[in-house]
Formats: sequence, C-alpha cells, structure tokens
Amino acid sequence: FRILSEYLHFAAGGIWDSTDIKKFLSLGASDVQMATRFVATNECDASIEFKKAYVNAKAEDIKIINSPVGMPGRAMQNSFVKKTKKEKIPVKKCYQCLIPCDVKNTPYCISRALIEAVKGNLEDGLIFTGAHGYRQDHLMHVDEVIRELMEDDK
Repeated sequence: FRILSEYLHFAAGGIWDSTDIKKFLSLGASDVQMATRFVATNECDASIEFKKAYVNAKAEDIKIINSPVGMPGRAMQNSFVKKTKKEKIPVKKCYQCLIPCDVKNTPYCISRALIEAVKGNLEDGLIFTGAHGYRQDHLMHVDEVIRELMEDDK
C-alpha cells in the first residue's frame, strides 16, 4: 500500500451519492471511501436497533463531539452522549485499543461504547456517523445502494 499511496488519493467523508462521487473524482481523487451509506442495509451485521438509529435520525441529531482520546468525531446525540457530558462512566475493562487513551482519566471507554451501540444497547452506546447519516430513511439492500450510487445525475 505504501507505494500505491504515492499515486492514489482516496476521498472520504461527506460522500453520499453519485453527485458527490463525481465531484471528488473530478477534483483528482482516485476513488472514494464510504461507510455510513452501508450501515442501514439488510446485509450490515449490526443490530436492527443500531440501523434504526440511522433511519430515524434527523440532521439536528448529529453533532461533532470530542472523543475520550481527544479526537473529534461526528455522533448522534443519544442518551449516552448526553450522559457523558454530565458524568464520567468508569472503565471496567481496558481494550488497549488507542494509545492516547488514559484509562484513569478517560470520561468513558470508547471501545465499549461503540460495541454496545452496534449490539443494540443504545443507552450505553456511542453512534458515530457521517455528516449525512440522517439521510437514509429506510433499510436497503447493498445492491440497491450500489445501483443508486452508479446512476447518472438526472
């Protein structure tokens, strides 16, 4: 990948449809990376509760937060995020996943919060999302998403 990275440039973040893909390719990207579009698909192995959080989200539900390791991330403002603003959630197990994490001082364990969300425990879960995470209003199959992304602009 190191050699290829000198020649290939991938765009990621805020890419939702074929218009976005074409825009980034025209700006010189070799390809695009997408994630959020594929969460609310039948094939995604996350819980139905997690997928429904995307389907039911509104634009105002998505805000940038500071993660426990100091990096910003876009997240749905669910009860878990609101709770973390009021109190520290003790870390019961360290996954040693991120070097900048200081277990003694972290407001919560990001790994546990992400795992809980994907399992469907949204009360104890952090739901990261892309900027357009609110735009998916129903579950789809991956092949439908791909077809939609490949459509020419109308």
